[in-house]
Amino acid sequence: MKILILQHIKIEDPGFIKDLMIKDGAELTTIELDKDEKIPTDLSKFDAMFCMGGPMDTWMEKDYPWLVDEKKKIKEFVVDLKKPYLGFCLGCQLLGEVIGGKVAKTNNPEIGMLNINFSENKKDDPLFSKFPEKITSLQWHSYEVQGLENNKNVTLLASSPETKYQIFKYQSHAYGIQFHIEVKDTTVSEWGCVPEYKSALEKQLGEGALEKFDKEAQANMQNMNNYSKILYSKFKSDILKIIN
Repeated sequence: MKILILQHIKIEDPGFIKDLMIKDGAELTTIELDKDEKIPTDLSKFDAMFCMGGPMDTWMEKDYPWLVDEKKKIKEFVVDLKKPYLGFCLGCQLLGEVIGGKVAKTNNPEIGMLNINFSENKKDDPLFSKFPEKITSLQWHSYEVQGLENNKNVTLLASSPETKYQIFKYQSHAYGIQFHIEVKDTTVSEWGCVPEYKSALEKQLGEGALEKFDKEAQANMQNMNNYSKILYSKFKSDILKIIN
């Protein structure tokens, strides 16, 4: 199992899911885009692509020129090669943009342990059919995917009060997940060291909010890790067709 991981900042990796992949003996190729590492030219050799979050936004191509090539490579992988893709937060937004949607500022940022409500489409979805109707997960975003309503290749799987496309599927192989199901017990404290994240957190929840946020995350960590196990297991068996 060869997985290509696109990262936009070192501390934002696949987290708990990465631990599961390493335990499985997966061959992981990680590209640190913020360090000007280049995405491989031949994408056909990879079984799946994971695209992670980051402090930048999809439209910041002048500040982060590598975003241009990243979008092209994601489109090639997902649209042309039709290979499995999981995008988290920024990775979700990049997928939304390359399949014809847009990324816009949310009415209110979603930062904290917040609820996500699944749609009726969940019951027929290979990745999420085993999930409960509502889950609580970590969110840390101020932008969202919009404008996919008329795209017949898109299935809406979950929403929240502020964000319609919390989870969406493109055709049957590519998923955008706006929230952070992949987190582990060190995530909040590590992300709190990133100036852009800390500023957004304190603006939304007040000065000194990091400690409270971390405690809330820890209280929900077992559930999030269990959801990650389900997601990863179903991704292997139903999307990658790997049977242990």
